[in-house]
Amino acid sequence: MIRVLLADDQTLVRAGFRSILVGEPDIEVLGEADDGAQAVRLAAELRPDVVLMDVRMPVLDGLEATRRIVGDERLAGVRVVILTTFDLDEYVYGAIRAGASGFLVKDTEPTELIHGVRVVARGDALLAPAVTRRLIAEFALRMAAPPPATALDALTVREREVLELVAAGMSNEEIARRLVLSPATAKTHVSRILAKLGVRDRAQLVVLAYESGLIRPGWLG
Repeated sequence: MIRVLLADDQTLVRAGFRSILVGEPDIEVLGEADDGAQAVRLAAELRPDVVLMDVRMPVLDGLEATRRIVGDERLAGVRVVILTTFDLDEYVYGAIRAGASGFLVKDTEPTELIHGVRVVARGDALLAPAVTRRLIAEFALRMAAPPPATALDALTVREREVLELVAAGMSNEEIARRLVLSPATAKTHVSRILAKLGVRDRAQLVVLAYESGLIRPGWLG
């Protein structure tokens, strides 16, 4: 079972998401939080697989709540998906930098919500929607000059190639086709990159690729 925690200050929004998710045989809604502080407490108490986290909440906003959850070593297996009303929201980029595994807009289709929960629960980043790539490119434009790419020095030439394609939002299967590898080899490369760079998932790899200067805004199109 995929265990989910809902965090949103609007009761109707939580009820809507709950009604969509509880109909799935592999998803269980463990609890609901109506502010960020409660989301942090319940995440520690219930240890969900996925937290659906609103950006703007009272007491503690979703950005800080995400940072606290991701920063807690006891909650290493908990993934956060940011919920937002807008498809380009500076808080969302900040949340991805803080460790969120992706985001969804609140008016997403039920099938996309369910798919997103499953994708994040299995350890992948929710980066497929074009809006996510637009968001990262948009806010990368606003960053100061990138620091030297010393963090990437541990990567081989092939691993840098794979990282560039991860940052383009490609799946392991797409990377395998592009580089003429088996999907298993592509997956192994991604796993080694994650370990070498000490990041949680593909969302963090995308941010690092931009912030290290490996790729530039506009590369994703």
